[in-house]
Amino acid sequence: MHARDTLQLQFRLAPAQLSALKHLGLHTIADLLRHAPARYDRGGGEATIKGLVPGASVTLYGTIHKLDTRKSWTRKIPVGEATLKDASGSVKIMWFHQPYLVKKFSEGMFVKAVGTVGGKDGKVYLANPHVEPADPTMTIAPLFKNEDGETAPQLFAVYPETRGITSLWFRHHIERVFAAGMHKELADPVPADVRSRFNLPDLATALVWLHTPQKESQAQVARKRFAFEEMLAVQTARAQDRAENDTLAAFPVRDAHAAADQFLDTLPFKPTGAQKRAIADILKDFGKPHPMARLLEGDVGSGKTAVAAATAYAIVTSRPPNRESGTLQVAYMAPTEILAQQHFESFVQFYKHLPINIALMTGSGCKKFPSKVSKDKPTTISRAQLLKWVKSGEIAMVVGTHALIQKSVEFQHLAYAIVDEQHRFGTKQRRALAKKSAIAPHFLSMTATPIPRTLALTLYGDLDVSILDEKPVGRAKLTTEVICPKQRERAYEAMRAAIANGRQGYVICPRIDEPDPQKMNALMAKSAKAEAARLAKEVFPEFEIGLLHGDMKPGDKDAIMQEFADGRIQILVATSVVEVGVNVPNATVMLIEGAERFGLAQLHQLRGRIQRSSHPPHCFLLAETRGEVSLKRLSTLAESDDGFALAEADLAARGAGDLYGRAQWGISDLGMEALKNAKLIRAARDEAEVLVAHDPMLVKHPALAERTARTRGELHSE
Repeated sequence: MHARDTLQLQFRLAPAQLSALKHLGLHTIADLLRHAPARYDRGGGEATIKGLVPGASVTLYGTIHKLDTRKSWTRKIPVGEATLKDASGSVKIMWFHQPYLVKKFSEGMFVKAVGTVGGKDGKVYLANPHVEPADPTMTIAPLFKNEDGETAPQLFAVYPETRGITSLWFRHHIERVFAAGMHKELADPVPADVRSRFNLPDLATALVWLHTPQKESQAQVARKRFAFEEMLAVQTARAQDRAENDTLAAFPVRDAHAAADQFLDTLPFKPTGAQKRAIADILKDFGKPHPMARLLEGDVGSGKTAVAAATAYAIVTSRPPNRESGTLQVAYMAPTEILAQQHFESFVQFYKHLPINIALMTGSGCKKFPSKVSKDKPTTISRAQLLKWVKSGEIAMVVGTHALIQKSVEFQHLAYAIVDEQHRFGTKQRRALAKKSAIAPHFLSMTATPIPRTLALTLYGDLDVSILDEKPVGRAKLTTEVICPKQRERAYEAMRAAIANGRQGYVICPRIDEPDPQKMNALMAKSAKAEAARLAKEVFPEFEIGLLHGDMKPGDKDAIMQEFADGRIQILVATSVVEVGVNVPNATVMLIEGAERFGLAQLHQLRGRIQRSSHPPHCFLLAETRGEVSLKRLSTLAESDDGFALAEADLAARGAGDLYGRAQWGISDLGMEALKNAKLIRAARDEAEVLVAHDPMLVKHPALAERTARTRGELHSE
């Protein structure tokens, strides 16, 4: 037996079990050992069989009899059965999906059984208990002593499960792996000197403590060790990405500071101090011999586009090397066609006084500014013509969607790549844009999604970070109000009044379709489809109602958003798909149904859609439940407009896995737990930077090199 063997080779699993394990991402013995428990349950108090009641957690001692296997009558699933007897009576044991467990015991064997009592109509049983041979001379005895020397019930690992693979299955098979010593075969990715510095156990010890802890402190130390290991791998991968980036050459940018100052002088508003600092960060990076890699994080309405325009201006007014004509090129990638169109129009206004060619490239078509016929207007051009001009360098700036990363798009001197809302694209697409030129472009990622500091260090650890934490002057103050279902009409009246004054509004729903009536806990959640129909018929028949949700085709979504932007739709009923990528300054009222179902940061993003102008915005948070915790969360949002503070509060309350999606980043549940621990993240980052600085390819640390290579592959696949 070897730790790298497949699970099928070791355990001869049924196809359904293999499929279930594959669903959990478990293929080898090593994968199984790293499948961390979700929590630990304590064995219940020692008891006798007589008097058992359903729901009780108990530890029983007795002899086992009537061992058998069968299939259940109703669901036809395999079941192992036995009867446990003590001096007071007997109780049936049933192991669902695990009939093989009966082979561990023989008729009349004395055992200890730990589990939860099930049953109804006066009949009780133990479902999937943990059963093991015991000393028949024992009376009821303590299982172990805790750190204070007091008796304590045993800890049992409870795992993330799937159909046919239970926690008992995991415990049984991991015990077999431990018995064979396979956990000792795995090389430890965490270097010995690093383990010593942070007082971490070695891999073999940590695996035993993770799965079969004798006390809570062992489980906590093991989980900390594996969280540190994962963060070390992530930070090492990011450090390698950064080191690789710093070996590349970038285009020199001439007189960047003077050009940016010249641009800022043309703006009708005074930039904030935060905008000036971010611009200075970027211009300083332009002066380095290697390409910039920077994340610009700014709350809704903080002025990221102006920062992008000022720094892009320095690029499009700079000559390519050894050239007296032409300019360096900029690519700006937006997540939706309508947002790309809006940014194109913004850059036209920013640069209309310059002899600069700007283009728009989306799946729907292409445009160029200025037109040869009308110098103050853009004109529609063919895709083939645009590609030709981009390749020749005649187009200085291209704004577009993911169409920009297609192989047919070639630049002559791409010096600056800007990606808006990077998390909507993923690392793979960002890297594809950054490789559009023989000389690597400077790269700026922009996001309006408030990201907690620990998460930014982890997910964007290869990027420097600039933060816009000030709002431009002139934006109207947002009013956020928490209401109950009986007060819904108040929100409707506010929407009517706003529309009467020429404004528009949103109604946000938690789901797309009506819930299954069989699922009673879902009945209250309003669906966008049903609500749009109801509002159009019963509440706002005099207004044009639009519907937008994630299941619509991209072209249909863009068409609806364009109608809303043009004012042909007065009320847009939508799901959270409008969280980013929608910029309609005329919309000033929002009603969010089932607001407690959204995270604080997400709610903050949603209400940001009505903070795009000088008109006073009003957001109604309608809570379907009156739970104290839910109302407290929503009140926090009503009292604060600091997106970063709200993101930190959400991280503490809900965890990064719920907020940002574990699957999106390839980070385990343990890794996501670690994102609440800023000290651990910083320590992993510091160690990774030292390791990569002294040994870039990790030649001296092959186990860490393998772990990091796997992590890099997951991060780059996005």
